[in-house]
Amino acid sequence: MIDETALNKTKMISRRDLIRGTATSAASFLIVPRHVLGGAGYVPPSDKVTIASIGLGRQGLVISMELLALPDVQMVAVCDCNASGKNYVEYGDNDLLKAARELLGPGYEQWGEDLASPGEVQLTHEFRTSLGMGGREPARRLVEAYYGSRRGSASGDYKGCNAYSDYRELLAKEKDLDAVYIATPDHWHATISIAAMRQHKHVLCQKPMTHTVAEARRVARVARETKVATSITVNNPSTEITHLIASWISDGAIGPVREVHNWSSRPFWPQGIERPKEVEPVPTGLDWDLWLGPAPERPFNPAYLPFVWRGWDDFGAGSFGDMGCYSFAGVFKILNLTPPVSVESSTSEAYAETFPKASLVHLNFPANGSRPALRMSWYDGGLRPPRPAGLRSEDQRLFEGGEDGEGIMYVGDKGILLAEFNGDHPRVYPESPKYQTPAPPERTNHHTDIAIEQWIAACRGGPAAVANFESQSPVTEAFLLGCIAQRLPGEFLAWDTDAMRITSSDKANALVDPVLRSKYTV
Repeated sequence: MIDETALNKTKMISRRDLIRGTATSAASFLIVPRHVLGGAGYVPPSDKVTIASIGLGRQGLVISMELLALPDVQMVAVCDCNASGKNYVEYGDNDLLKAARELLGPGYEQWGEDLASPGEVQLTHEFRTSLGMGGREPARRLVEAYYGSRRGSASGDYKGCNAYSDYRELLAKEKDLDAVYIATPDHWHATISIAAMRQHKHVLCQKPMTHTVAEARRVARVARETKVATSITVNNPSTEITHLIASWISDGAIGPVREVHNWSSRPFWPQGIERPKEVEPVPTGLDWDLWLGPAPERPFNPAYLPFVWRGWDDFGAGSFGDMGCYSFAGVFKILNLTPPVSVESSTSEAYAETFPKASLVHLNFPANGSRPALRMSWYDGGLRPPRPAGLRSEDQRLFEGGEDGEGIMYVGDKGILLAEFNGDHPRVYPESPKYQTPAPPERTNHHTDIAIEQWIAACRGGPAAVANFESQSPVTEAFLLGCIAQRLPGEFLAWDTDAMRITSSDKANALVDPVLRSKYTV
């Protein structure tokens, strides 16, 4: 006889529970075997991780395309407070549209003609860039065109991707959602991450993980409590080159490390400017109040978005928050760092609401085990440390940061290790045949980021991603303290990580956990 009580319980088990492995064994009979549904390489819908992308600017679209290409992922929804636009920064002529067409494949060479780039813009004296598509409607069109193309349908025939302007509506309506990818401006990261985790969604978040130090602590705590799979889109802790540098330093290649110097050519966007006085009309399709979210209210002006929001302290974290999350994640792994004990900066002219055009930030880290205390110095806006003596002529350009003008240098008692910003092409001085960089592995055109691969595996019950929220909380804490120092140049900021308090300055301490607009906080 059929046990109808057990059968009814089985019917109530969601597909998400099946993926998590929390369902009863009876539910396993609901999954149709792979060989029944398709040939080699086919992943049936019941085996896929369902994902929604929240924030569809350049980074949102680029990573969403990467997720779309994964056979064990199904993108079911997109969300952005902007319906559509063609004023998103891209790093090549019509780069986003070209990438979309390449993803779609043969027969889609003319897809999205109406989304073509309107041209270029001069963002700063040094930086001219192409503009491209963004927003929830172009993203929805791309998702549906992609799945339609894989089903042999004409573009637009597949209708399986919902579009939302508000992430709260998405989380309320997409009941069978497994995970979200968050690529909003920085000031939204923590709020959306926490809301999603509390609904037991796995979370992949763009860097930086959060906008404030206190948010980093809260996000890590909720991740620990909810036990969902989390990661930020930072590969450095997992790369072969990071492991190589760690092994060299551990082996004593340059002796105990006392200093680290890390320099970036950013910002590419405007910084060191005043708030615009002009009030511009809000573009059609943009919910400006929702874009502001937890940040203080202000009138609309194109000086804030897209992309240029990075330079405003209410929305972004300047050059340090944009790039420090990459390099610091690697350095923390290599040197086993804990949060700093103090931080201070000197900068170009300071402004009330934007980060400086150029800065030098010093962070002092305590000893940890056999590693001595060390000082880490961050340079941006074209600044860099003094050139070390004795560099080979072919390494002069390495010190200058290659094409990007960015690099990193470890200084030990016995020598230095010089590399590109993320550690690529490391050189040890004095030179030794024992410490030579092997040839880098070849990568295909469709290489998936390590962090994303690890996160998807974690969503499916595998080990936690290396760049998970808990591991990246102290990294985020460190460079966000540097961001606070950039806003208060010349002040010595003593940091008590246990108390989560800057003990030397009440003004600086207020920036550790600033008051946000309550209607957009969780």
